[in-house]
Amino acid sequence: MSYFTPTGGLPPQTALLTDRAIVTEAYTVIPRGVLRDIVTSNLPGFSGTRSWILARPIAGFSTTFSQIIVEIGPGGGAERPEREPGVQGVVFVTAGRLTLTLAGRLHELEAGGYAYLAAGEEWSLANAGDEVTTFHWIRKAYEPLEGMHPASFVTRDQDVAPAPMPGTDGVWATTRFVDPDDLAHDMHVNIVTFQPGGSIPFAETHVMEHGLFVLEGKGVYRLNGDWVEVQAGDFLWLRAFCPQACYAGGPGPFRYLLYKDVNRQIRLT
Repeated sequence: MSYFTPTGGLPPQTALLTDRAIVTEAYTVIPRGVLRDIVTSNLPGFSGTRSWILARPIAGFSTTFSQIIVEIGPGGGAERPEREPGVQGVVFVTAGRLTLTLAGRLHELEAGGYAYLAAGEEWSLANAGDEVTTFHWIRKAYEPLEGMHPASFVTRDQDVAPAPMPGTDGVWATTRFVDPDDLAHDMHVNIVTFQPGGSIPFAETHVMEHGLFVLEGKGVYRLNGDWVEVQAGDFLWLRAFCPQACYAGGPGPFRYLLYKDVNRQIRLT
């Protein structure tokens, strides 16, 4: 498995100012060249850490989630990363080794490691190794459903078989870490894989919001009528009902980490 991980730094003074960043009312593209030192933030309660905040709720755009890339140096971490008791999260490691303490049990997560952290769960993070560790942290306020509460769990990308999409001969597949029919979960964070030439052959137009981070490869995305080239390290942020489709560009797989909100009735009162 290959996962793009930003390293920061700054471009030279001779670099051109033009880049591929796009901000519209329907979608935003944050290319990997934007993930530089001067746009990082510290996180309260963390030590030896910096972060790139990719998405946060914005009125009139995307409102359900936040997505952050977190980089922890050796010896760094947090005893209490999540400070909002009603917020659930997913951690996905792209580089290094991360020690997750969950309900008193230690889990060593390497690249491809995945943890779902239920709202109200007690957990902590640490980098006990000698190298920097980097992970995505996706957060959403949990919308309770009577009689249901999802349990925290830890797994790996390498241990979950991708499920081919019907009628695609396996060129389009989704690694699902949660059963789509489990209504206890109101968000999914999956990995979508396209083999070279694979595509979403229609413009999806739906209520789910998306945070889409390209882990590997390159492709061309159709976003609200625009064709946008993307590659490993780029982040796409889509509001509800933004039309979307794509082609995988090759020569290798095109893979991305995908957030979406699911399984709840629309609140009107």
